[in-house]
Amino acid sequence: MNNKVAKNINATSPAGGIGGVAYFSEGFRLIKQPGLRLFVIAPMILNTLIFYWMVTASYDLFGGWMTSLMSYLPDWLGFLEWLFWPLYAVAIVMILAYCFVAVANLIGSPFYGVLSEKVERELTGQDPESDDDWRELIATIPRSIGRELRKLLYYLPRAIPLLLIGVLPIPGVNLIGAAAWFLFSSWMMTLQYVDYPADNNKMSFSDLKQFASERRWSSLSFGMLVYGVAMIPLVNLVAVPAAVCGATAFWVKERQANV
Repeated sequence: MNNKVAKNINATSPAGGIGGVAYFSEGFRLIKQPGLRLFVIAPMILNTLIFYWMVTASYDLFGGWMTSLMSYLPDWLGFLEWLFWPLYAVAIVMILAYCFVAVANLIGSPFYGVLSEKVERELTGQDPESDDDWRELIATIPRSIGRELRKLLYYLPRAIPLLLIGVLPIPGVNLIGAAAWFLFSSWMMTLQYVDYPADNNKMSFSDLKQFASERRWSSLSFGMLVYGVAMIPLVNLVAVPAAVCGATAFWVKERQANV
């Protein structure tokens, strides 16, 4: 499998401007590999349960959320209710999509760390830089969860102001806020998933941000696609492990390009 996958990645180099799309597509191909299925199926079962819970909970709350948001619309803008209603609905769907990914990653992070390690091994033929000490293996779960919380601490102080701007009942301003929310969330999707191979290779989160920012187009295009697919019901159940595999391909290819 190594040579075949390596050829696929080389053929879809980001030099042509479609790197993010190519990497995510590679992720969907990788999750079909027999040696990776176990680490794909287990988190998919967890994702299904999480998705079912979030859909049922949000279905009951959706009407209340919309009523609450529309109540902030001034009377003099009442004639624009037809415009704000779909904007707020899309905003809620985007928030729920990110919440689903965040919860799924928090719970499934130990699986995804191992999945990323196995994908990297298949792509390079080498193990990531990791210790064989059994204590290091036991430490995987709390370390993975701690890394997820570190990403949340980076995300929340930036996402909350963007969210507030996006729901302001001011024509134009809320559109700018929604666009900024989408771009930032797409950036976070890349950091979220490339962090798995980065963590396996002992790269700090600060260095990861620098690594991704130096590859801005590939990073944003990958994150945009992952975020978009995360909003598609049922498909998003497969998208999370595919994003882990695609991000690992991103990590391997982009690092090889600088060697």
